[in-house]
Amino acid sequence: MSAQIFTDAERPDLYERLDDLEDPWPEFIHHDETVIRLWPRLHGELPDFQLILHDADTDTVLGRGCTIPVAWDGRTDTLSGGVVDALEAGFSEGPDRNVLCALVAVVDPKQQGRGLSGHLIEGMARTAGRAGLDCLIAPVRPTWKDRHPLVPFEDYIGWTREDGLPFDPWIRLHTRLGAEILGIAARSLDISGSVEEWESWTGMRFPEDRDYVVPGALVPVRFEGGVGRYVEPNVWMRHEPR
Repeated sequence: MSAQIFTDAERPDLYERLDDLEDPWPEFIHHDETVIRLWPRLHGELPDFQLILHDADTDTVLGRGCTIPVAWDGRTDTLSGGVVDALEAGFSEGPDRNVLCALVAVVDPKQQGRGLSGHLIEGMARTAGRAGLDCLIAPVRPTWKDRHPLVPFEDYIGWTREDGLPFDPWIRLHTRLGAEILGIAARSLDISGSVEEWESWTGMRFPEDRDYVVPGALVPVRFEGGVGRYVEPNVWMRHEPR
């Protein structure tokens, strides 16, 4: 495989080309206020923990992985809500940060089917190992949950195939790479907006307060008092460092 992983610190020139990646996310995903506020600091303050997947043969940026060191005592009952909490904690905690938390791992949709996602996850685990951290934890976003938005999240993540592996492809890939499920990340993203904003993000109408199934959302979006709120659950998984 000609694909190689570099950090932002190693290849700042590739960081400047991340806009080459096709955006795979629904528009509303980009409107979490904590993510908007803190995400730019990842490159500026933690460039050794931000990964870029690059194909040298074609000089193509293939994917992106973002991580942040956080403190965790290893107990499942002390895991945080997910991405937003990890960002807040990672930029506020002191030198006791002992694990690496994945924030996103994404491969350009045009490049999927080449096993690149697993390569990126393994790169994160190697980053944890190089930094001397205890493990890699990841709030994993199940890729098929949006097909089943009304199924309780805890039920969905327990679904398996006939071979015993997880039903969801993204959870299954992490499992095949040796990860274990730790529990539910109940609030990985927390996105609120007015009716007008949600209508512009989705192309839908929201004429009254109630729950709505929105394409790309893992659970329904709830409208109350003319404000729509989407709280996205993920599933915590743990990888050994490499």
